[in-house]
Amino acid sequence: MPAFSISTVLQLAVALGLLNVWLVRAGSTTSYRGGSARSLKEEFAAYGLPDFFFYLVGALKIGSAIALIAGIWNESFVLPAAAVVALLMVGALVMHAKVKDPPMKSLPAFLMLIMSASLCALALT
Repeated sequence: MPAFSISTVLQLAVALGLLNVWLVRAGSTTSYRGGSARSLKEEFAAYGLPDFFFYLVGALKIGSAIALIAGIWNESFVLPAAAVVALLMVGALVMHAKVKDPPMKSLPAFLMLIMSASLCALALT
């Protein structure tokens, strides 16, 4: 088993957070959904995004989550996966701003951006 590190903790936090949102709570109402959306798919519609974006972003986030978990054993997966998540979180923050959500709705995306950016920085050192 690889050594326990801050990178491992961040990888698991980001990965499990993404998997929770996309596989467990995608159909659930939360206080962080954009606009007045009651599900993840409705959230993409609230942002004015076409349906295929929902599937594309979902595939990128689930794939990145799996890569971050695999990165515990193979570090070469961490930087690309964390970079993808960081870019997607920037997009999420832009979408929240687009629909004029209160800042609290953007908090999960902001925290995921900070964790993903930290993973990128750690992978580059």
